[in-house]
Amino acid sequence: MARIVFLILSIFSLNQAYSSTLPKVIIKNCYDGDTCTTTKGEKIRLACIDTPELKGPKAKPLEAKESKDFLNNLVANKQISLKRITKDRYGRTVGELFKNGLNIQEMIVENGHGKIYKKYSHQCEWTRQ
Repeated sequence: MARIVFLILSIFSLNQAYSSTLPKVIIKNCYDGDTCTTTKGEKIRLACIDTPELKGPKAKPLEAKESKDFLNNLVANKQISLKRITKDRYGRTVGELFKNGLNIQEMIVENGHGKIYKKYSHQCEWTRQ
C-alpha cells in the first residue's frame, strides 16, 4: 500500500514540476466543454477530448452545459499552464491545460463530462496510460 501511495505522489510531483515549466495563460472563459479563450484572445481547443455539442444536429444541450460549467469552474479567470501542440483548421491553438499540476482534459474525462477523442489521442500521453 505504501508503494502505491508513493507512486501516486511521485507522479503528481512530476506533473506539477512539468506543468510549472509551461507558459502560463489566463483563461477568460470557455465557450463549451472543450474550447476556451484567453484574456489575450487566443482560442484554445482542448486536445485529445470531445465533449457534448451545444448546437447542431448532434447537440446534447443539457450535457453540453454541464461540461461547459465544469470546465469554467476549473479554469475561468484563473492562471493555467498551457502546452501548445498545434493549430487546428479553424486557427485555434490545440493544447493541453494544467492547473496545479493536474491535467484538465483528464479531469473532464474522469468526471464524465467528455471522452477521449480517439482520432487525436496520440497527441496526449495521458490517453495511453
